Amino acid sequence: MKNLKALGLILLALLIGLAAAAYATGWVSRQAGIASDKVVVAAVDIELGSKINAEMLSTLDWPAGAMPPGAFKDVKELQDRIVKVSILRGEPLLEGKLAPLGTLGGLSAVIADGKRAMTVRVNDVVGVAGFALPGNYVDVMVNAQQDKADGEAGKQISITVLERVLVLAVAQEAGRDDTKPKVVSAVTLELSPEDSEKLDLARSVGTLSLVLRNQVDQKTVGTAGITKTELFGGPKAPAPKPAVAVKRRAAVAAAPLAIKRPCVEVIQHGASTLSCF
Repeated sequence: MKNLKALGLILLALLIGLAAAAYATGWVSRQAGIASDKVVVAAVDIELGSKINAEMLSTLDWPAGAMPPGAFKDVKELQDRIVKVSILRGEPLLEGKLAPLGTLGGLSAVIADGKRAMTVRVNDVVGVAGFALPGNYVDVMVNAQQDKADGEAGKQISITVLERVLVLAVAQEAGRDDTKPKVVSAVTLELSPEDSEKLDLARSVGTLSLVLRNQVDQKTVGTAGITKTELFGGPKAPAPKPAVAVKRRAAVAAAPLAIKRPCVEVIQHGASTLSCF
C-alpha cells in the first residue's frame, strides 16, 4: 500500500515537471519570435556639452515595436555629435538630446535658440551660498541709487529686475548632476538679448544679488521694489487739520434815527392836542 502511494506521488511530480517544461519551451519560442533591433546607448556617463566618440557608445537589442522616437541604430551616425543634456550609462541616444549638426562642443551647445549666455561675478552671499547650481532657476535683484528728480537726492532702492533665469554654469562647470553647494566667483546665466541688456545695466549701476527659486515655480510676480524710507517706516506726513467753518454775522441794518421836532400842546374847550412843527 505504501509503495502504491509513493509511486503515485512520483508520477504526479513527473506530470507537473513535464507541464512546466512544456510551458517554458513555449515561452522561449514566443520570445524568440519577437522582432528586435539594435539601439545605440551610452556606454559611459556623458556630460552635457561633450563631443561623442565611438568609445562612449554601445548597441543594445531593443523590441522593434517599442523603439523610442529619435533613436539611432548605428554608432557612426553619432560621431562628433554634441549632447545638450547629461546622458547616463545605458540610456538611449535620442535626437532631441543632441545639439544640431555642425555645433561645436562646449557651453555654447547647450544655449537654447534665441538665448544668450552672460556671466556675472558673485560671492558666497550673492551666489546664494553656493546653492545656485547649473540647471537651477534664480531671480536677479539689484540694489542701486535712483535718479535725482526735482532737485532732490536719489533714493536707494532694491528691486527684482529679472525673474526665472536659468543657471547654465558655475565657474567653469556646467554639469547638472551635482547637488552639493559650491562657492564660486562667477555664475553664467541664460538670458534673452533684452534681459542681457538689463543685467549689464543693473550690474553697472548697483549691487547684484541672486535669489534662488523653486524649479517648478513659473509664476512671474512684478514688484515695485522697496526704498530705505519704506523699509524703516519714515516720518509720516502730518494729517491735514479739519476745516473750520467761519460763521459770518449777518449785517444788521441800522434803524433810522428819529428826528426830534418842536411840538406845542394846545388846550381848547377842555381838550388837549399836540401839534409839532
